[in-house]
This record gives sequence, structure tokens and C-alpha cells, in this order.
Amino acid sequence: EFGSRSFRSRGKCDCHDSVFPLDTARLRLQVDENRKAKSSHAILAEIVKEEGLLAPYRGWFPVICSLCCSNFVYFYCFHSLKAVSLKGKQSAPSTDLLIGIAAGVINVLVTTPLWVVNTRLKLQGSKFRNADIRPTNYSGILDAFVQIIRDEGVGALWNGTFPSLLLVLNPGIQFMIYESLKRHLRRGVPRELSSIEVFIIGAIAKAIATTVTYPLQTIQSILRFGQFNESTDNSRLLTSLRTIKCLLVNRVRKSGMLGLFKGLEAKLLQTVLTAALMFLLYEKIASCTFRVMGMSPHHYKKH
Repeated sequence: EFGSRSFRSRGKCDCHDSVFPLDTARLRLQVDENRKAKSSHAILAEIVKEEGLLAPYRGWFPVICSLCCSNFVYFYCFHSLKAVSLKGKQSAPSTDLLIGIAAGVINVLVTTPLWVVNTRLKLQGSKFRNADIRPTNYSGILDAFVQIIRDEGVGALWNGTFPSLLLVLNPGIQFMIYESLKRHLRRGVPRELSSIEVFIIGAIAKAIATTVTYPLQTIQSILRFGQFNESTDNSRLLTSLRTIKCLLVNRVRKSGMLGLFKGLEAKLLQTVLTAALMFLLYEKIASCTFRVMGMSPHHYKKH
């Protein structure tokens, strides 16, 4: 229970892992419909050849700023909501999961403008295969904010908010699969899983959660990039739903179902190994903590 609570609170942080060149490859494949899907190293080789050696690291500073702000907002909200809701009472995994989702929602609403600017700056100066993509000229983070507000309106800073809110569920899917696989391996017999077992099921859980939600991540990137025809409707929710549906249908028509998963290889390489190592670390920390607290290994295994 200790491990589940502490690690669930980390769920949101993994959404923006920054293994930077892999993230660059993923983003190019998501927003540039005409770029052919290839292996990650082939995409990165193309980018380096066409745009220079430092191109895969373009926009690193906005990403660092966004990550710092996002993590601060998430953890501050998580612990504040937990303190207010529990008022000294003992927590439960389900409570922590709900608080984690609430903190994730607040985080999305507060930090989406940063991620919109981040996406624009990462893609600025790219050699796109799609000739319809308009070039941008931002001199930095503040200039990007000013130009977006001036040319597209304040609301453009929250492009991609709806899919981002849905993606808050990603850690929940990940933990559901992880706990199910862990119970299956134990098969009713309380035992501590080996390091290799934890590593493997952690990787499997993250891979499935990432694959299931990846089309939403693709739509999120396209919306943040801002170069799409937005429908006009009195209802923001209906507009968001129709825009997502339109983008999904158009991508499938042009590239087939696999078009929704362009860049998935880079995303899996970026996140799965990290998640597997974090699950392994979390199990080891939980086990050591119970021992330090004087609890028997059997008590830990029951959790």
C-alpha cells in the first residue's frame, strides 16, 4: 500500500519524459503527415543531415522550463489536496489515485500554455515534408506567447487541453495492468517478486498504457502545433470533441490506422525503460521501508 500510494503520486511526471532526441523524432512524425514512418535512428539521421547536428536538441530550454513548472504544480496540488481531503486521516490507494487525477487535471489546465509554446519552439526551423505547414519565427518563450496571443487569440494557448485531460488516465491504466500482472505472477501465493519480474511487468504495463493512449498523444501534439482548421461551435466541449474526431478521421484516411501510431517506437523507447526502472526502484524502496519500520517481509508481500 505504501508503494502504490507513493508511486501513484508520480504518475503525471512520466507524461513528459525528456529523452530529448527520441522526443524530437516522435514529435516530427506526429505533426508531419508526409514524413514516412521509419525507425527512430533513421528519423534522427534525416534530421541531423537536413538541419544540423544540434537539431534533435532544438527547444531544450523551453522543455526544461515546462518540466520544472509542471512537476512543481503537480506535486504541490497533490500534497495540498491530500492534506485538505484527509485532515490527518490515513489514506488509501483509491483515494490517492483520485487525488492524483485531480492534481493532474489542475496541472493540465495551468501548464498547457507552456507545453503549447514548447511544441512550437521545438518544431521551429524544421524541414517538413508537408508543404502546407507554415513556418514560424519566435525569438524565444516570451515572444512565442506574444505572437500566439496576437495572431491566434488567448484561447490558442490551451490548444490540446481536452486530449491532455484524457491522458491524465494514462498512469491509472498503467497501474491497473501492473497490479493485475503482479497478482497473476503470485497466483494467490504471497511472495516477493524478483527484480527481473518487476522490471518486465513494469515495462509491459507502460508499453500497453502508452500504446492504448498514443492516438490521443498524436492529436495532442497536432493541436498544440496549431496548424489545423478549427471548427466553430458555441460549445467548447462539442468543438473539442469534433476537432479530435476530425483529426483522427483525417489521419486514418490519409495514412490508415497505423498513421495514428507514427512515432510510437520512439515514445516506447523514451518511456518504457524509464517506467520499468521506476517500478523496480519503487518495489525495492517499499520493501526496505517496511523492513526499517520493523514489519515482517510477509506483511509487505500481502501488499
